[in-house]
Amino acid sequence: WSRVSLGAAGQLRAGDASDPSPWKLDTSGQVLICEGEKAGHEMFRHAAEWGDHIVHVEWRFTRLEGEKPYNSGIYVRTGPDGAIWHQAQTGPSGGFLFGNTLVNGAPQRVNLRKTMTENRVRPAGEWNTYEIRAVGKTIGLWVNGTVTSEFKECDVEKGHVGLEAEGFRIEFRNLKVKRVPSPV
Repeated sequence: WSRVSLGAAGQLRAGDASDPSPWKLDTSGQVLICEGEKAGHEMFRHAAEWGDHIVHVEWRFTRLEGEKPYNSGIYVRTGPDGAIWHQAQTGPSGGFLFGNTLVNGAPQRVNLRKTMTENRVRPAGEWNTYEIRAVGKTIGLWVNGTVTSEFKECDVEKGHVGLEAEGFRIEFRNLKVKRVPSPV
């Protein structure tokens, strides 16, 4: 796993190595925290590229007073340069998939917010469970036990898994990534 700074439109950019990392483990060693308000836009990315896989993660934002536009996400099948990415959005807008993907070999923006079956994301301060399945051409998102979003035309066969923080403190726990056999 490594820290990656994100620029405009999700593009990876060189970070300043002298900057202290906003990513840390809590004292129990069980919860990964990103001080997003100190970092701007960050990704904590796994070095390996994953083909067909399942990502399980629990996450929550630190509750702040007033209405806040909490924002973060979980990446799957993300390209090494960040130009192609698929994200399960976290935050009050609900759990849905969006990103920059390949359609017939050309980059295209996909946003499935309008087709999200329901908003099952719990309020800031409460733990949420996401399971993202990237198998074959389908990426599916389960939010707190229910499928809320599916992208059935993913032409990207493999990529990196990552955790995003964008402007707000977020905590992650029980992160598991598992390869699954390719469909026949």
